[in-house]
Amino acid sequence: MRHRLLLAVTGLYLLAVAWITLNPIPGDPKRNAFLEGLLASFAATPLLAWIGYDVVEFTANIVLFVPMGVLLAVLFGRGRRWLAVSLGIAASLVIEFVQLFEPARVSDARDIVANSLGTIIGVALVVIAGGRRSRPDAAPSRSS
Repeated sequence: MRHRLLLAVTGLYLLAVAWITLNPIPGDPKRNAFLEGLLASFAATPLLAWIGYDVVEFTANIVLFVPMGVLLAVLFGRGRRWLAVSLGIAASLVIEFVQLFEPARVSDARDIVANSLGTIIGVALVVIAGGRRSRPDAAPSRSS
């Protein structure tokens, strides 16, 4: 039952990623009032002025793919986490390739880097969480 639920959640997540990245009519991010306000706030703050649209977009691509790394790593298990990373990178390559043929989309090699990094971070989170779970709390002290 748990495996079926994980498969269903992963499938829904992948459909959402496909819709977000391959929708032939994406929203215009430069006309998003929230994003414009956020970027204006960053620009007005000296320590955050370096955060522009490109940084936000790159970060959003990382965040979008972290769940892919987590879900695939859990789905494939400990011995095949490399497959989770490989599939995340392959998904990014496919998305960017398909976007080449969508007039309203822009294919960008930086997206491949960001998406792949997101997948790797997701898998790393699973590895870290698994390592903490399997580590004994504290070894009993031995007295002589």
